[in-house]
Amino acid sequence: MKIIIINSQTYKILRNDDNCLSKENLDEKITDYFDNFDYIMGDFSYDKVRLKGYNDSNNEKTTSINDIKYLDDYINNYCNYGSKIFLLKKVK
Repeated sequence: MKIIIINSQTYKILRNDDNCLSKENLDEKITDYFDNFDYIMGDFSYDKVRLKGYNDSNNEKTTSINDIKYLDDYINNYCNYGSKIFLLKKVK
């Protein structure tokens, strides 16, 4: 299991297209906003990363916008074709 520690939080790396995940890049981008999410997804386009938080379907804070079961829909509809994706899951 590959892990990464960001802002004192441990995450399991579930997806990392072409090793696009950069700890240095995430240390600058991830704020306490993401503390309440079970997953963090990032997509790279034009050498910039966009981050989005997701929750497990059974998490009480889950809405249709951040339910992990809709991740593929988000990637297909809102990410550039062929963009590199990474997905982290919070280790509790």
